[in-house]
Amino acid sequence: MRATVMYGAGEVRVETVPDPGLLEPTDALVRVTRSAICGSDLWPYNQMEHTDTGRRMGHEFIGLVEDVGAEVSTMKAGDLVVTPFVWSDGTCVFCREGLHTSCLHGGRYGMDGVDGGQGEAVRVPQADGTLVVLPVGPDDELMPSLLTLSDVMATGHYAALSAKVGPGKTVAVVGDGAVGLCGVIAARRLGAERIIILGRHAGRTALAEEFGATDVVSERGDEAVERVHELTDGLGAHSVLECVGLEQSTITALEIARPGGAVGRVGVPQEDSIPLGVQIFFKNVTIGGGPAPARAYIEELLPDVLEGRIEPGRVFDRVASLDEVPDGYRAMNEREALKVLIDL
Repeated sequence: MRATVMYGAGEVRVETVPDPGLLEPTDALVRVTRSAICGSDLWPYNQMEHTDTGRRMGHEFIGLVEDVGAEVSTMKAGDLVVTPFVWSDGTCVFCREGLHTSCLHGGRYGMDGVDGGQGEAVRVPQADGTLVVLPVGPDDELMPSLLTLSDVMATGHYAALSAKVGPGKTVAVVGDGAVGLCGVIAARRLGAERIIILGRHAGRTALAEEFGATDVVSERGDEAVERVHELTDGLGAHSVLECVGLEQSTITALEIARPGGAVGRVGVPQEDSIPLGVQIFFKNVTIGGGPAPARAYIEELLPDVLEGRIEPGRVFDRVASLDEVPDGYRAMNEREALKVLIDL
């Protein structure tokens, strides 16, 4: 089959790789119909050291089940399924607590002999605990929104939960990428009264307003902090969603949180330490977040997508074939595209 392989910074190729097959009785073999390029894929695209073996890419996909192992009981050949961005057994102590990203028997796509999602097929370990059967056909018009449940919509939702978003609260979302925009959707869905989007790309912030943002702050750094405080009578936001992961975005998020507020961090951190530790301590700000346990939220969010109450698929602004994936990386990296959907 053909799949996306990254060999180093800027080195993305679509190559012929071995066809996957069932290895364990808990596996499912899935033929991918839709996949995506994630903003987190851009970190290795910019920073990965060259390797001769390459790294299989992709962790967001929808596909048709082609075969299942003898112990798989919740799906069958022909079912359309969506995966969260990590696989998990669904039964360990952490999965039962809703923290599937810490599954004792789980793992990540593209690693340890497991296929990446940006290819024609994937062997999915722990299929019963990972995959969710979708009640639609593979060409349904809701495919883009359903695909966001694999990662960005679930991650935006987790950011909102970690930031303790709720009715009547003022929310600030740092970052106007796909996760930040989905964070706006999540904040509105959870009843936020005011939603401030911090971003400087006009098309993205306009989409944020359509999703429910009430205010746009295009400034950065100290000016952004000052502007948010102006909008909140000097108090700051009850809930802050940090959806970038850079040091400056983290500082901004912490500084615009009001005393007693909460920050949900879902941007992949590019630093080992959290800044402003003493200041945040004396503000009594709660910091939560991490890699979103998307599997815990897919079934909760699915009815809202199916019934049209939320449209997170609008974050996709470019569709690419598998052959066009390398250019999709370039386009996202150069900010020509917000998020690329791969149509197989």
